Amino acid sequence: MFEKNYNSTIFLKSIFNIKKDKYNHGSEVAFVGYSNSGKSTAINILTNQRKLARVSRIPGRTQSINVFQIIPGVRLIDFPGYGYSKVPLSIKLNLKNMIFQYLRVQKCLRGLIMLVDVRRSIRVFDKIIINLAKSYHIPVLILLNKVDKVIFSERQKRLKVIRQEELILLNHIKVELFSSLKKIGLNDLKCQLNSWIFDKAKK
Repeated sequence: MFEKNYNSTIFLKSIFNIKKDKYNHGSEVAFVGYSNSGKSTAINILTNQRKLARVSRIPGRTQSINVFQIIPGVRLIDFPGYGYSKVPLSIKLNLKNMIFQYLRVQKCLRGLIMLVDVRRSIRVFDKIIINLAKSYHIPVLILLNKVDKVIFSERQKRLKVIRQEELILLNHIKVELFSSLKKIGLNDLKCQLNSWIFDKAKK
């Protein structure tokens, strides 16, 4: 069945102006996170396509919202990464405003996948996005990415700490371990996407 297979996902378009290009139909799930958090790589692993989402060697290079079609009417959204220090301030502000505006106006958005490097804490702009999602009633799944880079005991420790944070408890946010390299947590990601896309579509 389709729910278990994202392999036919295709690139649809890049959005630079949300007012002109936003969708008013179907279902979407967006990927968000700091630059170099592994968003694009996670999308490629999910869809079993090495070059579907462009992975740049230069953090902060993506300056558009990229849209991928799973099937007609069902889309994955790749937000530009934020927080890269070498990007000019004007571009930083524009990218952040694009994300804020998309969360505010896009009624098709069923959920948010946030990639966080397991070796870091949830940072300031992550928390801003989480609180915005809460205010717009958008559920969030946090993937603690790159767990292949730390030993097993450290992974579990980080997972426990972040799950117990007051922020997470207040927002009813799910947190799971993830590794694009080892495909750890891939099934959890697919199950959550299936739930958001199909369960909500039936209501």
